[in-house]
Amino acid sequence: MNFDGVLFFPVTPSTSRDTVDLDALKEHVAARPPCGRGGVSPACGTGEFHALSIEEVRAVVGATVEVVDGAVPVVAGAGGPLGHALAATRAAEEAGADALLVLPPYLVNGPMDGLIAYVEAVAAASSLPVVVYHRANARFSAAAMKHLAANPKVIGFKDGVGDVGLAQEIVSAVGESGREDFLFFNGLLTAELTQGAYRGLGIPLYSSAAFAMAPDVANAYYSAYTTGDEERRSELLREFYGPLVRLRDQTPGFGVSLIKAGLALDGFAYGSVRPPLTDPTEDQLVELKRILEAGRALVSP
Repeated sequence: MNFDGVLFFPVTPSTSRDTVDLDALKEHVAARPPCGRGGVSPACGTGEFHALSIEEVRAVVGATVEVVDGAVPVVAGAGGPLGHALAATRAAEEAGADALLVLPPYLVNGPMDGLIAYVEAVAAASSLPVVVYHRANARFSAAAMKHLAANPKVIGFKDGVGDVGLAQEIVSAVGESGREDFLFFNGLLTAELTQGAYRGLGIPLYSSAAFAMAPDVANAYYSAYTTGDEERRSELLREFYGPLVRLRDQTPGFGVSLIKAGLALDGFAYGSVRPPLTDPTEDQLVELKRILEAGRALVSP
């Protein structure tokens, strides 16, 4: 599976009645192709997977697949309680997704054998290949990932923990397994801030939540990253991504909330985030607007 371009994680628009707005979602996804997306991941973290029902997952993935129309891979989320994860897996397959991102199980902390079994259960529930998301209570050892890499349906590893030593061990262990087709992603929040370091670990791909609200800025960063323009990349980190991360860190969950709020500042009525996430305050919106303006000033012709 090839990902050539920025990896786009769309928001899930909702109406004032807190129901998914599929027309707005299609508009959101359709607006991004000119900006160089390399893959689309609906119903994942930025898309508030935690708050979606199975029917909403099916509808969101189906609408995304319809708009993408095979142009790039569609990787849907599946996780939480095992029953929900399996149902989301089947729904994503029925809706036409190309692969799955296996999100952490709900609440409990199981032993490594249990985490392996969780991933294997999701992988066995459909014909879709899966990417393992190493995050929160789903923290995998190098030995566990080497074991999972022996399963051809497990095609990738996404790091959302930030332990670079462990990430390096996992990259090396999977390499020892003989897999040459295995994909490695940086899945930390606002991953652009850390991607320079992750590239050195052998993790060349990254998620871009910012692409959903500021595709011009995110694409400029990706261009600088892939061409080796470190001066340009540093400028974008200093003027846009650094301030965005500082604002993000003020409130838990703002890795998602700020993206939806940024779209609202641009006039897109995609609704509020669902609980337990919260929307930014008026002062935070003012700061977000300033950050977006600063970023766009850097990429304007």
